Amino acid sequence: MRVIKWFFKFNLFLFISFIICYIGINIYAFITPKLNLTNTGTYFLFDNKDELIYQGSSTSSWAPLEKIDSKFIDAVISIEDKKFYQHKGFDLLRIGKAMVTNIETGHIVQGASTITQQLVKNLYLDFGKTWKRKIEEAFLTIITELQYDKDEILESYLNTINYGNGNYGVSNACFYYFNKDINNLTLEEATILAGIPKSPNKFNPVSNYDESINRAKVVAKAMYLNHTITENEYNNLNYSNVEIYGKNKNNDGQMLMYYQDAVYKELKNLGINKKVLESGGLKVYTNLDIDKQNALEKNILNNFKDNQELQVASLIVDPTSGAIEALTGGLNYQKSQYNRATDSKRQVGSTMKSFLYYSALENNLVSSSKFSSEATTFNLSSQSSYSPTNYNDKYANKEITMAAAIAFSDNIYAVKTNLFLGVDKLPALAKRVGIKEELDAIPSLALGTEEINIIDYAQGYATLASGGYKKDLYLIRKIEDENGIVLYKKNNSKSLVLNPNYVFILNQLLSNTSSSAFKDYTSATAASIASKLSRKYAIKTGTTSTDYWTVGYNKDDLMLVWVGYDNNRIFTQNYGYLAKNIWADTMEEIQKDKIDNWYDMPSGVVGIILDAVTGEVTNNPDNAIIYYYLKGSEPSINVEKIFKEDEKKTSS
Repeated sequence: MRVIKWFFKFNLFLFISFIICYIGINIYAFITPKLNLTNTGTYFLFDNKDELIYQGSSTSSWAPLEKIDSKFIDAVISIEDKKFYQHKGFDLLRIGKAMVTNIETGHIVQGASTITQQLVKNLYLDFGKTWKRKIEEAFLTIITELQYDKDEILESYLNTINYGNGNYGVSNACFYYFNKDINNLTLEEATILAGIPKSPNKFNPVSNYDESINRAKVVAKAMYLNHTITENEYNNLNYSNVEIYGKNKNNDGQMLMYYQDAVYKELKNLGINKKVLESGGLKVYTNLDIDKQNALEKNILNNFKDNQELQVASLIVDPTSGAIEALTGGLNYQKSQYNRATDSKRQVGSTMKSFLYYSALENNLVSSSKFSSEATTFNLSSQSSYSPTNYNDKYANKEITMAAAIAFSDNIYAVKTNLFLGVDKLPALAKRVGIKEELDAIPSLALGTEEINIIDYAQGYATLASGGYKKDLYLIRKIEDENGIVLYKKNNSKSLVLNPNYVFILNQLLSNTSSSAFKDYTSATAASIASKLSRKYAIKTGTTSTDYWTVGYNKDDLMLVWVGYDNNRIFTQNYGYLAKNIWADTMEEIQKDKIDNWYDMPSGVVGIILDAVTGEVTNNPDNAIIYYYLKGSEPSINVEKIFKEDEKKTSS
């Protein structure tokens, strides 16, 4: 009897508590402002000329519910929440079934979120699975159901949900996928569109056509079982007649979305209050130079043509400010949303030598310092050995200068330099110029065997291109709220971390990689693109068994290009020409209206004309270049005596 009384009191307590909570939530919903379901979570992206380039689920693309095709509405409700108009935000029976299924299988295979729950999750919450987020979701779901009627909730859901490939809202998605308004869909189109939000990357018809059609058939069956289409309509569906458009109103570019995704990633990492970010109407002003972005895309596509299995990542940076003005993380965003510029790490190959040779100059080596280039096995202190090889096993089999080693990208010279300096010098220098990746102090680091992200790597090169000043690379210059109040503005601070004299000398050495003066056991690594270049650039190429790089710059622009396979497949043929030609064609196009803006020689530097390969005095202009030295470190040369000796040899 006592147990029964306790049970009765306990349930009475729960009932009264529920009534109090319910009344409290109703009062709260009544006295507080309505949740914003029309502008929440949207943002607007502007380029470097303050032109609008992208908007999320903005009100200008908002489709009133009465304007949306009824077939599509039926499809969404059938597949997402068939009791939407009956429940109060939660489908308890569906939740129970999902729990049983998940318990039986031992893992989560079925969800039970209603349209209202999905709406508040997309607009106000992250996608974590913590209890705190679940409680917040439940609370906001109840508030939303109390403050809005079902049609308003459904309208907001359809206009803010992610439909893949950068399309938020059904109006944008309908134009992008089918090139039509939302009020005139076929049944096939309606089921395709309704199937996308479950997994926008997987189920959109541009990126994954077959998966999209399979998902559409699941939606159609749900409509049939929910009695919103007839058996005859279901049996006569014909997806072969559906034409996929796959373009957006503002820009047909295959690669622009990679830049936009990179902006959104930076936006989330800036430390701005999460609620502010999700409040809606944010205006994000970026560094995007649409002319440079279009030139980059055009020249990538012109050069790739028949090499669609390969991938590419590239960016263009203003070395003075650190502004990232153009970026692509892949060949075609519609086919792969994986952003290789922001998310991948690759071996950088011989492009690492630029930092090695700056360190060498800083540690008393000079442009004409010599090491022998020959097949070499290095016996290391750890009782192991290391036998690097030159490209195609070509060696000078004699001493060559640092200038020649850079132009030819000689691996033996580079490893000897790294060991001579001490292997700790190169990773320390990389950190100083702004490369964040922790690099191992090993002999092979000189050959770029460590993996580095391309944006991280560009930060180091921007330090060289700016004359020794380190600064953060960035995509976002300013953020305003919907009222124009500035929430964030980039502080373009920089610090001088390198000696400008040595940076000038290094940049001159890197400009020799396209010089015809370097003719010996091999040719300069960028000689193949020399005819395309109308001005002076510092250039370094890099090659591994899985990666091709070309990096180059002058005072105005820094550009990096990577080419390779996503799965690290070993190359069976040389694709280095792709990276070189993309770099050359793009740089020349974006520089065509600029003067040849090379670096001014510092007062602490002197130049001497010497033989390109040997570093000796020569009277042959075809083989001569200017070797640059810090004043006082240049070789002492009796030019008059050498020329008299040459004259005697010639006369004899």
